[in-house]
Amino acid sequence: MSRLPLVSLTCALALVLAGCDRESAEPAQPEGETAEAAGELAGKVDRSFVGEMMPVAQLTDPEGRMLDTASLRGKPVLVNLWATWCIPCVTEMPLLDELAAEVGDDVTVLTVSEDIQGAEKVVPFFAERDLANLPQWMDPQNELAMAYGGGAGLPLTVLYDSEGKEVWRVLGGYDWSSAEARELVAEATAT
Repeated sequence: MSRLPLVSLTCALALVLAGCDRESAEPAQPEGETAEAAGELAGKVDRSFVGEMMPVAQLTDPEGRMLDTASLRGKPVLVNLWATWCIPCVTEMPLLDELAAEVGDDVTVLTVSEDIQGAEKVVPFFAERDLANLPQWMDPQNELAMAYGGGAGLPLTVLYDSEGKEVWRVLGGYDWSSAEARELVAEATAT
């Protein structure tokens, strides 16, 4: 049985795990954080689900009240799935709070925490940030996230028209304070 030199064995293992290129000065994998992990708002609008109906799910608030998403038809709804541990989610929450204040009763801004610890995480998060215009709905069983295909990532924001049909969605953080965001949200009230 021949023995491979330690360097060759290490390179072979690295090749299997992540790639081994002794000829290149570039690292095999990018170093540092991605834009999303750094909290940058790099989400893109996706219209490939236009017309799909809002999923039915049961949400709860910190006081134990229930909300059936099926009851939301009648006016546009902006659903935002987020979590306290998600950096882009944390970055965009104050922007969503401002948007909710601006759209008032014209569009329901529904923020839904996917934290499995529920109120234990959500209540202090809202208190520390004074998010007075956003509801504290929770989906600790990830029922709604699973309805969107599960594992798609957070934040996920979906706009529905007054009939409960999807207009567009954004996967990733988004600048909800921008003029573009206002125009996008206005699309639900134009139908």
